[in-house]
Amino acid sequence: MNLRHQIIALTVIPLVIAILTVTAFITWQSATLVGSSIGTFERNMLKAKETELLNLTNLALSAIQSTYDAAGPDDEAAKEKVREILTSLDYGKDGYFFVYDYDGKNIVHPRQAFRPGRNWLDLVDPDGDPVIANLIEKAKEGGGLHQYKWQKPSSGEMADKLSFAVGLDKWQWMLGTGVYLDDVFAQTAAAKADLRANIRKTFMVVALIAVPSVLLVFAACMLVTLRERRMADGKLKELTKRIIDTQEQERARLARELHDGISQNLVGVRYAIDLASRKVRSKSDDASGAIDRGAEALNGAIKEVRRLSHDLRPRALDDLGLAAALQALLAAFTERTGIDMSLDATPFRGNLKPEAATALYRVAQEALHNIEKHSGATAGSIRVWTVRGRVRMIIADNGLGFDHGAVSQASPTGGLGLRNMQERMAHFGGVLLINSTSEGTTLTAMLPKSAGAKPDGAKEAA
Repeated sequence: MNLRHQIIALTVIPLVIAILTVTAFITWQSATLVGSSIGTFERNMLKAKETELLNLTNLALSAIQSTYDAAGPDDEAAKEKVREILTSLDYGKDGYFFVYDYDGKNIVHPRQAFRPGRNWLDLVDPDGDPVIANLIEKAKEGGGLHQYKWQKPSSGEMADKLSFAVGLDKWQWMLGTGVYLDDVFAQTAAAKADLRANIRKTFMVVALIAVPSVLLVFAACMLVTLRERRMADGKLKELTKRIIDTQEQERARLARELHDGISQNLVGVRYAIDLASRKVRSKSDDASGAIDRGAEALNGAIKEVRRLSHDLRPRALDDLGLAAALQALLAAFTERTGIDMSLDATPFRGNLKPEAATALYRVAQEALHNIEKHSGATAGSIRVWTVRGRVRMIIADNGLGFDHGAVSQASPTGGLGLRNMQERMAHFGGVLLINSTSEGTTLTAMLPKSAGAKPDGAKEAA
């Protein structure tokens, strides 16, 4: 994954994660709240059904109370009258009272005529619940509720039913009635369906907000990336052009140096040798003087070659280190220009990578060139030191100064040397600070710890 894709991923992925997290939290919170509400609603509905059953049972007991209290344990007439009363006490299509004796024999069942007279103690519902046995047990305990599955008279289908059973102990009967719970469960199911619909609606709303947001962020990232890429391409083209221009300028400088310096010296050597040769053939007494002048011209050519090679790559930088190379550079500069330059490298203790040392040397070389050509200075100094493994170099002069912004905007090539120095520092993660006033100019070059040489690498003498 390249840098552009990493930037897009780091921008889009946190947004997607945040949206998914918020959506999940809202969904969970909504489901919890609605689920709690549905549970409370269902409990309240069941409580209302229980109250209804108690009221219906009390109504039935009130209807048979006088007959039951006046009858004896074996009063068949009273039992028949009670059967008739309970059979007539139905309510709605699915509301009725039923009676079983404690042995499981059905006494009253208004909706299912095949049940009276038969024993149903072993009857179980589809869930395996012994319905009649459990209802009789509740009646013997003094009355209680029991939920089971039973055939619904109005539809003929099995449905959940909640019944309340009470005992008529004198006759060993269990009296009960029940209500079907399918309407409660239907309302609960409808509420849950509404919950799912609301959750889907929430997801749709979040999606309608999130998807355009993600696309917008993605598009913005792409636009920024394309813009940065165009800027980078422009800077690369500019840098390439400047490198080519710099190479051509350096070649032109070398050509001038070779033509005006070494070439002229060598021509002088040739003329001196020719003159000495003629004088030797003519046995002139002045032949040795001509030879000496030729040797002097040859020494000048040698010095010029050394100066050019030193400008291209100072040998002292590789052999003796940055401090020694700067000292030699300043000595040659002072000798050539007459500008008094001093070096303070005593606090410099850190080792530098060869490339970083070369960068600092080139910065100093370019700064000296600017001092010579533009500053009008009479003196200057270079100070190099190390602070917690970070190398610092300050180059100062007492010249006229300059306007950095004006120099950079004066022409397409304005400030080329300054930009080269800044780019040399930026290559190693460092910076170049420029402070110029009418009293002089100060350049501060700073390199990070990463520019230092590794312990097992080449050591640089300070």
